[in-house]
Amino acid sequence: MSKAKAKDKVKDNAKDNAKDAETEAKPRGGKLKLLIGALLILAIGAGGAYGAMLSGLIGAQVEEGPDVPQLVAKGDADPYASGGEESVTIVHGDGGSEYRTAYYVFEEGFTSNLKDSPGLVQVSIAASTRHDGRVIQWLELHELAIRSAILVELANTVEDDVYTVEGKERLKVRLAGAINRVLEEQEGFGGVEAVHFQSFLVQ
Repeated sequence: MSKAKAKDKVKDNAKDNAKDAETEAKPRGGKLKLLIGALLILAIGAGGAYGAMLSGLIGAQVEEGPDVPQLVAKGDADPYASGGEESVTIVHGDGGSEYRTAYYVFEEGFTSNLKDSPGLVQVSIAASTRHDGRVIQWLELHELAIRSAILVELANTVEDDVYTVEGKERLKVRLAGAINRVLEEQEGFGGVEAVHFQSFLVQ
């Protein structure tokens, strides 16, 4: 082989090697740019997500409702019970409601005229709830306003209602409604399920 041909072959090999090197470099450079771009996008996305979590826009936040008294199951501790209520172990029966019932007794009775009648009614009552002890606390706290609402309901009672069982049942429902209206106005939650007569006298 002549020197000229050998030189040409070396040049061709050099060109081929340069092309191969250029071909190999291009994909590596392209892949590197792609990798850097992907990492940059991930970093920006992670930073944005972190910022959104800190600001409360996203995240595992549970939508909570208002903090209102909860039903208390039989045998469960009432976190808002007064000291005396939990000092004795109470054994509930297996039947009936799955929730325990707590009572608030109005110490003083109520006396009122009847509607469109010269008659008087005198009652002693208690209110019951299946919700936690906050309802009992609120009954005590707002007793003055509750007593006023009860007296208004008694004064709005017709004489026929105080002599029949059905009329007395309607009165109990109205009294429970009056108590709950006061509690809802003052605390945002009623919670009284029923009113119970301890004494009932018509004169």
